[in-house]
Amino acid sequence: MSDCEIIDPRFRAMVLPNAPLEKLAEGFRWLEGPVWFADLQCLLVSDIPNDRILRWTASGGVSLFRAPSQFANGHTRDREGRLIGCLHGARSLVRTELDGSITTLASQYQSRPLNSPNDVVVKADGSLWFSDPPYGIQTDYEGGRRASELPANVYRLDPHSGTLSVAAAGIAGPNGLCFSPDERRLYVSDTGLQFDPASTRGILAFDVAADGKSLANRRDFFKVEPGAADGIRCDEDGNVWASAGDGVHCIAPDGTLLGKIRVPYPVSNLCFGDRHRSRLFLCAAQTLYAIWVNRRGAQRP
Repeated sequence: MSDCEIIDPRFRAMVLPNAPLEKLAEGFRWLEGPVWFADLQCLLVSDIPNDRILRWTASGGVSLFRAPSQFANGHTRDREGRLIGCLHGARSLVRTELDGSITTLASQYQSRPLNSPNDVVVKADGSLWFSDPPYGIQTDYEGGRRASELPANVYRLDPHSGTLSVAAAGIAGPNGLCFSPDERRLYVSDTGLQFDPASTRGILAFDVAADGKSLANRRDFFKVEPGAADGIRCDEDGNVWASAGDGVHCIAPDGTLLGKIRVPYPVSNLCFGDRHRSRLFLCAAQTLYAIWVNRRGAQRP
């Protein structure tokens, strides 16, 4: 198909020759943080510079979900179906309760404010893992310029005690996160130092320890070119689908690039959704796209 580039023969069976790249909506500033609600048949996305969260449905198109949103970025759903969000403006991780009220889950570490939580994933044990680079406090465009008081970290929030701990440190710009289907591996996209073209960028892989609470064996997994991997997701077979400057790259668990879905604009984030979790929703700059694929998004145990 014209929108796909087959690099490894295995990718041919992952895409559909009669499923085109579809433009769902346009006219935003910078889309991020997609999350699919299967029970409501809707997609939520963040339009960060416009300080709002939008809802898309097949029948109704785009509508406003929340504004202001405190410059919300990444989202996920917890084990009870509640919306978990990363806020640049409030520098916090929050949960939207089923009655619509908002609970702050984390805003500080060791009595110092977080930077600007960026992306979040939930593990089968209910723990929340989120990245905290300084991107949202380095400009006024996606939050507001403020001083950073903590290094960029990946954190784990214990679901029972509420204890926040550093899961991974020493990453210049921790960004997108995803677990492998068996949750034995955590992928972290490192988008490097903002405004530094020479900064190292790539996807890192960590082994999840037997206790499920810590990480080990940090290693380079894949370097996306052109651009950098921002949002990342795993499919049911453990392949990593990564945003890139030219669209979406599909990477096998051994780090082999299988193929690409070409998109007219750089893709910042993506998620699986719709029927059987086999439709990829793509946040591409000012435009929302979707494409059906022959793989299903990973589902937590």
